[in-house]
Amino acid sequence: MTTQSTQPLKILIADDEANIRRILETRLRLIGHEVAAAENGTQAMELFHSFQPDLVVLDVMMPGLDGFAVTEQIRVQVDTPIILLTALSDVADRITGLQLGADDYMVKPFSPKELEARIRWVMRRVDNPEVEAIKPPGQGGVLRVGALSIDFNRRQAFKGYTRIRLTGMEFSLLELLVRRAGTAIPRLEILPPARQAHSLLKESIQQVVERAASRCMAGAVSAAIPNLGT
Repeated sequence: MTTQSTQPLKILIADDEANIRRILETRLRLIGHEVAAAENGTQAMELFHSFQPDLVVLDVMMPGLDGFAVTEQIRVQVDTPIILLTALSDVADRITGLQLGADDYMVKPFSPKELEARIRWVMRRVDNPEVEAIKPPGQGGVLRVGALSIDFNRRQAFKGYTRIRLTGMEFSLLELLVRRAGTAIPRLEILPPARQAHSLLKESIQQVVERAASRCMAGAVSAAIPNLGT
């Protein structure tokens, strides 16, 4: 699978609006990417297995198998980057997508140029270069917690020299919890803009924390992650 953000990518687009599919296919092909397009979630999963994309762009509100369901099915199998397209402005819906494992989301209507920028940003975060020299904590470099190394500038985590794949939300939570080690953090302090979705956050944040921790832990980071407050 292609991983370098400056190289052509295989991108799967799934959206039930033909006009959006056509525009995105054209724009992405013009800048050198190979594109496959699906008009619903079922077709998206079929193409995902046959096309084996480097990145997936999913509309949330597709008939039948929607973008949330497709994201969940993909995440059970692999960690291919996913960008969700949604007309839903509700914070709780966006959190649902991130909690299921999406790497980013965009609210419709949007500019194709913005999507191109989001794709570059997501792929930069999932690149897996050799680990650079580790700087000591407090000098803008990487924090070590046992076998875990967290690069706050590049927003990457490593176990030894192996990159740990984390979504943007998972890394943000990991960073906050490690920086606040030893203290209980209220859930509403973790995602202040989503206070109106507190009933959802109470469960979903815990799930995201547990998923991020399970990817990082080998006994090394458990002591560094505090409990969530109420």
